[in-house]
Amino acid sequence: MSPSRDFRLFWGSDAVNQFGTSVSAFVLPAVAIEALGAAEFQVGLLNAAGTAAFLLIGLPAGVYVDRLRKRPLLAWSTTGRALVLATVPVAGWLGGLTFTHLVLAALLAGVLTVFFEVASQAYLPALVDRGRLTGANSRLMAVQYTVRLVGRPVGGPLAQLLGSANAVLAVCASYLVSAGLLLGVRAVERPVEPRRRALRAEMVEGLRFLFGHPLLRPVVLCTASFNLTNAMWGAVNALFLLRELDLPFAVASALLGAGSVGGAVAGLFAGRLMRVGQVRLMWLSGVCTQPAWFLVPLTQPDWRLALFALGTAVTSAGVVLYNVTQVSLRQALSPDRLLGRVTAGVRFLGWGAMPVGALAGGALAEWVGVRGTLWVASAGMVASVLWLVLSPLRRVRDVPDATTVGNRG
Repeated sequence: MSPSRDFRLFWGSDAVNQFGTSVSAFVLPAVAIEALGAAEFQVGLLNAAGTAAFLLIGLPAGVYVDRLRKRPLLAWSTTGRALVLATVPVAGWLGGLTFTHLVLAALLAGVLTVFFEVASQAYLPALVDRGRLTGANSRLMAVQYTVRLVGRPVGGPLAQLLGSANAVLAVCASYLVSAGLLLGVRAVERPVEPRRRALRAEMVEGLRFLFGHPLLRPVVLCTASFNLTNAMWGAVNALFLLRELDLPFAVASALLGAGSVGGAVAGLFAGRLMRVGQVRLMWLSGVCTQPAWFLVPLTQPDWRLALFALGTAVTSAGVVLYNVTQVSLRQALSPDRLLGRVTAGVRFLGWGAMPVGALAGGALAEWVGVRGTLWVASAGMVASVLWLVLSPLRRVRDVPDATTVGNRG
């Protein structure tokens, strides 16, 4: 079985998985808002629960990913997410669904997501030569944003037709299909490194490499600051569309999906845009696209709904180009034995900032209002690009050039 076939199966598995995740990003807050009448802070708490695991177990997860075979871990973790989230509609059928149940389900699914996401990025170099990682990552990103373009608009009609709790079943089904596709991958993984040291020592080794490298350090700081403020934005976007603008489910989910258009297009054309330089594109795309976040708080329930779609489409294009380049850079610079821990370190700091941002967004919305929170979050996301612009990355053109910049830590 050729590596290209294995990559196609992995690619398809990731696409189906991302579809389910994009549906859940609308459906779970919809359950809280529509079925349980959640307040602003509670919606923020639910969003925080979904990503809190990156902060709680992100670093040790990286160590275990380096110690275990990646494909079985991917299949079992996504199957577990399906089983956990299936308890939400079951509790609804039995009349026992509570906000506490919803938060706990999101938290436990988030724990499994940590292992899935870290193992996914650590597994890709086993399927694709390192020289082709940028192309592989651009394909993955293009499909991820394409399925988000479909998945988010689907979430609204599903919630309206089936009820928000029952719509969670679509998420569960997608995770099970994703696991099935992974079982068809036959690539031989490199032997895992046997356990040699204490868990803490191995976690520290990954962080020391990450922060000691002059090119990876600004990337993780940019990612963490962006995700912090993006989570503030994400905590209130459903409230903004459903309550502030009083839009129907279908219209609100369609607007959230429209933002993925830019990401899908950027993923398709990422290869051509790389001509300006893979690393150069990382910061240049942010400078050119992220100011469009300021269009979102200007949205009103009239022709200005287009501002929401335009702002999120332009910014998602920049996010995709950034992710393609920074993930490829990290995979190229990290030794195989540290790849899981380096990935986990980025997720711990980058995604670990998300529950903090989500809680802050919910609290800020009760203080300055939902629209005011969108202004604050937009300013933070634009400012995060400065970590790249003011770093040594500005003087590097391509990933091969980056490998000549030594580790100074």
